[in-house]
Amino acid sequence: MNIKKNIALSDTGFVFNPSSGDSFSTNPIGMEIIKMLKEGKSNEDIKSHVLKTYMTDEVSFEKDLYDFMNMLTKMNLMDVDQKDETKKN
Repeated sequence: MNIKKNIALSDTGFVFNPSSGDSFSTNPIGMEIIKMLKEGKSNEDIKSHVLKTYMTDEVSFEKDLYDFMNMLTKMNLMDVDQKDETKKN
């Protein structure tokens, strides 16, 4: 899954979806993750960066990343492509 290309992210953590007009806010780590998703980074790249940068363990972060990605999907901020849907089945 990738973050939609038209999603705007401010330096203060304000997230705007121009397609729906919805806006959200996120914390600094959420901002980093969204920026990395916009850059096309993989979940492994994101995990590696966060584990090197912050004091967290791999199991906790993987759960948190999964929860965050699900939240982004529910807020219609993610593009779900066929490859990702196939992996679920």
